[in-house]
Amino acid sequence: MENKSSTVSSQFSTKKGVIQEKSKAFAVRIVKFYKYLCDEKKEFVLSKQVLRSGTSIGANVRESKNAQSKADFISKMSIALKEADETAYWIELLTESEIVKETQVKDLYEENTEIIKILTSIVKSSKLKVIDN
Repeated sequence: MENKSSTVSSQFSTKKGVIQEKSKAFAVRIVKFYKYLCDEKKEFVLSKQVLRSGTSIGANVRESKNAQSKADFISKMSIALKEADETAYWIELLTESEIVKETQVKDLYEENTEIIKILTSIVKSSKLKVIDN
């Protein structure tokens, strides 16, 4: 009998490998950004939000490695996508409220946008695979 977990894990291996690396590296950057916001800007409310959502992306991607089914895999990746979108919101709010300058978070925001694009692609193609089967 075929192991559903290994089948799900092997799907999209190239994109999944990329998203695992990118989401973890992004989480590290978010932790450093959080420390900067707390230490330098004395900002503790919005910084906590961006920390929570920004690190949750990688955590959900990591959880998807052990998905029990295709639906579970799609669910974990969809949650990661939602967290990435929420992270974009908090970065926008920090910028628009002038806590940080746009130039300070430009690379972070662009990295998050790239993660959103990859996750969107994974979720869409995963849903198509479920429909096709």
